[in-house]
Amino acid sequence: MTGAHWDAVFDEDYLYFYETFLHDERNEKEAELIARLLDLGPGADVLDVPCGHGRIAVRLARRGCRVTGLDASPLFLERARQAAAAAGVGVEWVHGDMRALPFGRDFDAVVNWFTSFGYFDDEENRRVLAEFRRVLRPGGRLLIETVHRDRILRSLPPGEPVRFDVVRRGDDLMIDRTGYEPLTGRVQTDRTIVRDGRVRRFAYGLRLYTPVELRDELLRAGFARVELLGDEGGPLTLDSRRLLAVAQA
Repeated sequence: MTGAHWDAVFDEDYLYFYETFLHDERNEKEAELIARLLDLGPGADVLDVPCGHGRIAVRLARRGCRVTGLDASPLFLERARQAAAAAGVGVEWVHGDMRALPFGRDFDAVVNWFTSFGYFDDEENRRVLAEFRRVLRPGGRLLIETVHRDRILRSLPPGEPVRFDVVRRGDDLMIDRTGYEPLTGRVQTDRTIVRDGRVRRFAYGLRLYTPVELRDELLRAGFARVELLGDEGGPLTLDSRRLLAVAQA
């Protein structure tokens, strides 16, 4: 991701509110799942993109992986550097755009975690998948983890086109009003931040792929095989909140 539009989303307020549920126990559990699904052992070369504030990259480095984290946010990268230093691990942090990765065929695995695919229009999203494929060594694997579109649609109130989600931290609030646009396959979120007596509003959109669409896009990008999974790597069902795709180069 790049540009001012996404700078409004991924900022200090994001870190402040999301750390209420992106806690150590969850982060450790997710890193363990990633290592299992990608069969990551010590010495594996892993790209975490976008790496955000390093919550996954640092934990994979603790497991002995050689990790590179790329993100478009200087703020998040600085937090990631601090987290790596506190954990006593080495991670290569890179400021960049996932649509044009500054790497060759350098990685055994690419991790795209926590609904970090679909930021762009369809053609640019295809470019992202092509870049993921390009930087993988033969036989390498990509792991994408995102929300399950079918579950999102089923969660909308009957007869209502939108849903509301609220995160509260003391007197501070993050309020999301999210609707689905069936003609584009995108969700549109209007977010209101109330923090320290200040109110800030902005909107952002995200392309949500059905499981079949995501599989087909990965095959189109040149991956040889794609496995679709649900919550915690289990079977994908209509009730699965998360959609995971493991694609082999």
